[in-house]
Amino acid sequence: MGKIPNGVSGPQGEKGPDRRSLLLASLLAGAVSIASVPSEAASGVLEVKKLQKARRYLIKNAIILSVDPKVGDFEKADMLVENGKISAIGPSLHVSAETLILDATNRILIPGFVDTHSHSYQGLLRGLLPNGVVLPDYDRDIQKTITPHYTAEDAYQGVLITALGFLDVGTTSMIDISQVAHSRAHVEANVQALKDSGMRSVFAMSRGIGADSQYPDGMKYLLPRYFSSQDQLVTPALSVSVEKETFLSARQYGLRAVLHVRVNSGPLIALSQAGVLREGDLFVHCAHLNKEAWKIISDTGGRTSHSPVVEMAMGHGYPAIQDALDAGARPSLSCDHAATVGMDMFGMMRAVFDIQRLAIQQRQRNGEEDTQKLLTCREVLQFATLNGARAAGLDHKIGSLTPGKEADFLMLRADDLSIWPLNNAYAAAVNLMSAGHIEGVFVAGKVKKWQGRLLDVDKNKVLKEVARSRDNVLQKAKFSIGLTA
Repeated sequence: MGKIPNGVSGPQGEKGPDRRSLLLASLLAGAVSIASVPSEAASGVLEVKKLQKARRYLIKNAIILSVDPKVGDFEKADMLVENGKISAIGPSLHVSAETLILDATNRILIPGFVDTHSHSYQGLLRGLLPNGVVLPDYDRDIQKTITPHYTAEDAYQGVLITALGFLDVGTTSMIDISQVAHSRAHVEANVQALKDSGMRSVFAMSRGIGADSQYPDGMKYLLPRYFSSQDQLVTPALSVSVEKETFLSARQYGLRAVLHVRVNSGPLIALSQAGVLREGDLFVHCAHLNKEAWKIISDTGGRTSHSPVVEMAMGHGYPAIQDALDAGARPSLSCDHAATVGMDMFGMMRAVFDIQRLAIQQRQRNGEEDTQKLLTCREVLQFATLNGARAAGLDHKIGSLTPGKEADFLMLRADDLSIWPLNNAYAAAVNLMSAGHIEGVFVAGKVKKWQGRLLDVDKNKVLKEVARSRDNVLQKAKFSIGLTA
């Protein structure tokens, strides 16, 4: 067998101590071990419970992509997590005997994905518009026909299934723009679902329908009741429109503004002239904005969120990744909704990588010489992690594997048949992997998914209740579906 590139060890079970020797060595060292090798000890309920309860654990022998240039990347290193935060990263870290140890040989650690724009209440409507476009399909069917019929319980179930689905595919944080603030009960159900999911999220209250709509003044009771502390997994923002008054509401409550804007640059320019834009405001889609609008976003310290898959499929416009880069912005990624496309950040990263490189290389083939550089896998992973955390106003907490930050991260299997031999970890994470390669998902140091299974989730109960809410909404909306239509 030849030398493994980049110092990565060979597949488990080849050349090296057997399982019993590994476990014995760990016991002799005075540490509890959960080996990553498939075994009764590794997959047993007792060991998973130990991991769930552990306040201090060490992940050993991992390939670490920190997305932090000061920390760097490691072909083989350890990461210590204590009380929900990353305590240390480096080769051969020494820990006390009571520390729980996880062997991460042939595993890649990356920050958790951050989705910066999700209409999460629409989790009930996954795949409902398989061939839909924004106008007229989405506007007519989702916004005007179905959404008005959501009850508070339906809102809860829609947001919950979206959040759990995100965790299952490695997205540990999201900005939730649920346009279902029909009543106080709806809004509180929305927030409660986010909390119950265990996912990190920004609740960007958006519009509701009907006389009891709580937008935007529901923030009067939401802020003191649900957001009394910034040190929690769910934090607030306000989804606004191009109307100046909505921005003034965001300022009144001290909140960052989240805004859909595309094609028409005039409203954004008018908002700038009105003096209501602030650093940290998030602009979603941004397709086909002019240079003046992009300069406004850059000059005011705005963030951008791009949904290239839904933008291409549903007619939002040409994805503005390169426009953002040209303007000096640091683009973040979002899936938008699942009524037509999948909510999978692995697929999103590949779409960004491919479309940007296609556009640049096409210009080069047409004889242009002064073209922008091609995106790298390293940059695209940053879009999906650190840039997303920055767009959510959370980059001081998450987005990179940095000592002192909260431990939101993924453990990815790099020794599957579809990945091996591992030649470049960034290429594997961005262009080769899928959700099926996720070994573990962690939020604030707590394990949410382990060895392919979401923990502490009654799947059958969730499926049943979500289906009931879906049926309830569609029946009231008189909207029929066909599984094979």
